[in-house]
Amino acid sequence: MKSIIRADVLWRGILPGVAMALAVVAAGCSKEGSANAAAVESTAAPIRIDTGTAVERPITRFIRASGTLMAQDSAEVAAETVGRIIATPVERGIQIRAGDALVRIAATEAEAQALEAEANVAQVRARLGQTDEGSLDIDRVPEVASAKATYELAQTDFARFRTLFEQKLVARSEFDLRQAQVETTRRQYETARNGVLQQNQALAAAVARATLARKALADTVVRAPFDGVVSERLVSIGDYVTRGTKVASVMRINPLRVELTVPAQYIAAVSVGRSVSFSIDAYPGRTFEGRVRYMSPDVRTDSRALVVEAVVPNDKGLLKPGLFATAQIEEAAQRPGVLVPAAAVRTVSGTTRIFVVSGDHVNESIVSLGQRVGELVEVTMGLEAGDVVATSHVSQLVDGAPIVTAGPTGAGTN
Repeated sequence: MKSIIRADVLWRGILPGVAMALAVVAAGCSKEGSANAAAVESTAAPIRIDTGTAVERPITRFIRASGTLMAQDSAEVAAETVGRIIATPVERGIQIRAGDALVRIAATEAEAQALEAEANVAQVRARLGQTDEGSLDIDRVPEVASAKATYELAQTDFARFRTLFEQKLVARSEFDLRQAQVETTRRQYETARNGVLQQNQALAAAVARATLARKALADTVVRAPFDGVVSERLVSIGDYVTRGTKVASVMRINPLRVELTVPAQYIAAVSVGRSVSFSIDAYPGRTFEGRVRYMSPDVRTDSRALVVEAVVPNDKGLLKPGLFATAQIEEAAQRPGVLVPAAAVRTVSGTTRIFVVSGDHVNESIVSLGQRVGELVEVTMGLEAGDVVATSHVSQLVDGAPIVTAGPTGAGTN
């Protein structure tokens, strides 16, 4: 117990001295550090920099959106007649023009039916005395013309007998006979006219059947509905198809459509005819252009977004339906913004700063950026129009660093 008490007393005597010694050393180090910092600050050489001026001007702004490329038109072409496939002149990926043959169906039966229908039309025309498709003159049909002449002759003969009968030069029986002949010839004339009218209706039916027969013959060749590319051929030689059997899929890829979803808050800034620029991952660093053609009349309730469709030229066929696109839509109206040279901006660890010239030194300003306009960039917060900023040696500057400008202050638009 005595040894413990002695150790405790000993430490009580030593600790104040140690603490005083540490305090003296710390004070000496602090004075030495302050002196060194002051010496560095007093000996720092000014940095020679170029400068630019923040300017305010209207900016064409863009709305960012994403979407998918789609074919302008897409169709699954089907057969319109029955038969067996005898030829398939196209393959997947082939460029086609409107009217090009996609598949051919055996046409022997269709050809025979077309010939029969045409013969029926010619037969009826011959009975009617028609040589072309002109309008029908019933009284010029031979059968009707003969009945009409007989009727007119009977009328003339009866007129003479009426005069003789009134003069009592012929008997009543002879007069009645002539009158009956007139009535008979009149009925024969009307019957002939009605017969021709019926034959004319038969001609119309025959022409309709001939038209259907010609169409059935033409349908043995299934043709492309528009210019485009064959995306898939669905039948092969020897397949038997019926009406409605799909034989090929075709799509129009020039131009293409890009369907974009735009947040609802930008509805007022988008309009038909506005410019759209977009990029796709398949062609990094490349930009494609289009124009807004369609805006959805409603907003999707699940995403609160508006569907906007733009038309995109695709003359070289580089773009493919289904590709994902990241787009910028030009806003309908310009709004002013503060612009500075892009060289004035320095971003480190996610923090963007600009150094504003103030006399013989610079002041650091933390800023927020907007969109880029050529060699300039918009500053949305932290800078005002007219401020002079450093545009060179920005990575060497710190807040309060002494500077010397290289020459007269340039404008932000230089």
